[in-house]
Amino acid sequence: MGDSSRRGHEATSEPDFCRSSWPGWRGRAREWELVAGLLQATKVGRGGVLLVEGRSGVGKSRLLGITATASAKAGLAVAQGTADELTQLIPLAPLTSALGQSGRALPADDRLTVCGPADQRLLLVERLQGPLEQRVAQGPLLLTLDDLHWADPITLLALRSMTRELASYPLVWMLSRTSGSGDDPRLNCLFDVLERDGANRITLEALDERAVTDVITDVLGAAPDPDVLALADIADGNPFLLVDLLEKFNGEGVFQIADGHARMVSARLPHAQAITQERLAELSAPTRHMLQGAGILGRSFSVRDLTEIFGESTSGLLPMLEEAMSAGIVESAGDELTFRHDLLWQAVVGTIPTPIRRALHHNAAEMLLNRGGSAVPAAAHLIHSVGRGDTSALLGLDQAAREVLRSSPQTAADLALRALELSDSTDPDWFGRATTAVDALTVIGRLSQAADLARTALGRAPPRHAPRLRCALAHILLLSGRPEDAISEAESLLAQQDIPDDLRGIAEWTMFWGLTWLNDFRTGRQQAEAVLADREQHTDAAVVGALLLLARFAMVDGRIADSFAHLCEALHITDTGTVEAIQRPYTRLILSLHYRAVRQFDEADIAIQAAEEEIKDLGLTVLAAQPALFRSVLNLGAGRLDDAAAEAQAGKTIAEELGTHGFIRVGLSILAVLALRRGDIDAAVGHIERFQSILAAPEMLFGSVWERWVMAAVAEAQGDIGRAIEVLHTIYTDEEERRWTLLTTPLTAAWMTRLALAAANRPYAQAMVDTAEYLARNNPDFPVFATTFAHARGIFHQDPGALAAAADQPEPWARALVAEDLGVLWAGASGADAPAKAVDSLDQALEGYERIGALWDVARVRARLRALGVRRRHWAQSQRPSFGWDSLTDTERAVAGLIARGMTNRQAAARMFLSPHTVSTHLRRMFGKLDIASRAELARIVAEECPELPKGA
Repeated sequence: MGDSSRRGHEATSEPDFCRSSWPGWRGRAREWELVAGLLQATKVGRGGVLLVEGRSGVGKSRLLGITATASAKAGLAVAQGTADELTQLIPLAPLTSALGQSGRALPADDRLTVCGPADQRLLLVERLQGPLEQRVAQGPLLLTLDDLHWADPITLLALRSMTRELASYPLVWMLSRTSGSGDDPRLNCLFDVLERDGANRITLEALDERAVTDVITDVLGAAPDPDVLALADIADGNPFLLVDLLEKFNGEGVFQIADGHARMVSARLPHAQAITQERLAELSAPTRHMLQGAGILGRSFSVRDLTEIFGESTSGLLPMLEEAMSAGIVESAGDELTFRHDLLWQAVVGTIPTPIRRALHHNAAEMLLNRGGSAVPAAAHLIHSVGRGDTSALLGLDQAAREVLRSSPQTAADLALRALELSDSTDPDWFGRATTAVDALTVIGRLSQAADLARTALGRAPPRHAPRLRCALAHILLLSGRPEDAISEAESLLAQQDIPDDLRGIAEWTMFWGLTWLNDFRTGRQQAEAVLADREQHTDAAVVGALLLLARFAMVDGRIADSFAHLCEALHITDTGTVEAIQRPYTRLILSLHYRAVRQFDEADIAIQAAEEEIKDLGLTVLAAQPALFRSVLNLGAGRLDDAAAEAQAGKTIAEELGTHGFIRVGLSILAVLALRRGDIDAAVGHIERFQSILAAPEMLFGSVWERWVMAAVAEAQGDIGRAIEVLHTIYTDEEERRWTLLTTPLTAAWMTRLALAAANRPYAQAMVDTAEYLARNNPDFPVFATTFAHARGIFHQDPGALAAAADQPEPWARALVAEDLGVLWAGASGADAPAKAVDSLDQALEGYERIGALWDVARVRARLRALGVRRRHWAQSQRPSFGWDSLTDTERAVAGLIARGMTNRQAAARMFLSPHTVSTHLRRMFGKLDIASRAELARIVAEECPELPKGA
């Protein structure tokens, strides 16, 4: 697989998907078979991902190039992009170049607040993904991205997201990287994740002897004798170096061709790398110097930049450029010139002494900065040239870091931290540099480092800037799960005189939120009521913080109506007043949680949708996973287990992409609950083990409660009642914990009462009944609490009348549970009609559990019926099969109908009030159930199974 096609073979070859070898393409039949299979699959609407890696010169770029040529000849649309060392600071540069977009700038309003900048990474990815989705909806596309070892962090984030979200389209991704020298852990992680998601992975190795023979024959037009074959050892099977060696030797008359064979007439066998150096040494001195300047500008470079950096006209450089092109060092690439191979570029740059190289980078940076506009392209040169105390260069890095702070905070952090390393202690710009680094580190979740740097910066902060940084530190500590420290910082700031009103307000909000996390309502209530009593002296942020704390306190205190009143007032202020961006979605998320507590699912869903829009619009990427996780809980309560699993998986995926580990824990805990309901104890245990291994702050409002509940439920399922009681000890013994638990999880009072009785711990059971009674008595306007109390009381007192009164449960699983408890009670009762009543109740429970797919509960109830001498079929008519059209849920069928109408994922998501992430998750689940891999196949099945569905979707 050499580059001999550059000498004429490509003009005569007609590559197609059926060939495995042709001149210039040798020894890669297995690899080409994978490529051809992916490309042919696009004809039936399927896509895929191919990962290509290997040493420099082994043929990765050649593989991508020949695939693009074959695809274009076959009628596929092709998009090609390449990462570069000197563009790796530009967010999404490889993708924007491939897709013909300019990477449009973000709006001028950067929403920089005391809690950090708006994080627009997801918005930028969406701006690329939307047009790309529209494009592949029209027909198949091959998208190649080369040299991803130079890719910027947001490109890696985009690839992780887009390959998954667009998996249902006829889109083939080919992603290549050079491996073997200091691999980037983030890129390693991306390739590993994509491979787990089903990507094919190719590692190009050195050419074998047969391939080497074919390459030599291609280049020399004759079969090689053993001495010529020995050249492969010099090139170490590297195709580029082998072809370069052959062409140079052939031009020097080293080979003798006779009778169809090639032999060497010289015993000279230098190192292949030496041949590359000799190729450069044969050039004139002016051309070598010109190439060195070009090499500083990057693998590809513009003639304009070259003329400017040398202060020479284009006509003056023309002879040198012609010589370099004739020698095969550089070639034309669109509007630019490029080194013909990465190895040639590296060889040229390697000839420049380090001091001169740094000076050339400095000149290139100055040239770009003097043009005005973005400082990011110049920053790539500044990184290589800036020295300690170089004021102008450091200011350039500062400007670049601020530019990418919203779009690529990882890059901003790298630039700002590098600038800090090179700043003198007396530099007046040190503090601003540190502030930028703190903001960037906060956004990307490196909270401990952000907090340490913030504390260091506070020691050097100008008096007018110290309060803002202290406020930011309090927020960082809150995000880190350290509410006590956050409160301490906030109180320290509030003790100061003459701080700006906006800082005082956000400090008060931080304090209230920290007290809420600590459940310190005695302290918080007094301070919150003091703020509300003197509202005119406090900002909207402080008032909202006070209202949220009082809402949580009222909820824990069992005063549901009061809690709703506080939340509605807070919501009115967030919609009409001036509050911090971070506050806005929290108010709606808490409101959705309260609606969930009183089983008003539609209202809860509306609140989640509104919060989701705010999170997206305000750039609150740190909260991006929350809506899907909240919606998952709603679906679980409504008995839609498949939909709950889809939402939980979508939320967990977003959290994994963004590195918000606390939300990963929550997603895993919900998936563990679902696995338990479905009877897969091993899967539930696996999810528990995973979330226990993730060290993270409690980033969701009810995450820790869910974790405890599922751990206890699994312990009970395994027969370890003692362990279950131990896990729930705090809930059983703390009144506020009990109330909060019963309000925020499906862990009903009845379940915990039954568990305590099974452990012969009547005081614990009595505590649960008392708590349920308290909630019912204090909330007559919310009948769900009376129902919950009746259920717990019926179990505790073995009262069939109370259980019958609890039958009107709003949740399907809870209704089945009541029926089961009543059946168990009747099974142990005396009387002639007791057995019949027991069977009737257990049949109702069985039907209820089967309807929602709660297979663990189904198995338990079936065992109870067998004990009564009754056997029921294992597959009721109401239960969906695991595969085929009938296995699809109502939501999945609705999605299928919209897709069959030709809608994109985004259009279907907007129609169904879901996120595109969730729609793509539903599609992946449907594809697995239907054993398909494309939207076209889905549309065909919809037309066959339910032709009226697209019309009514």
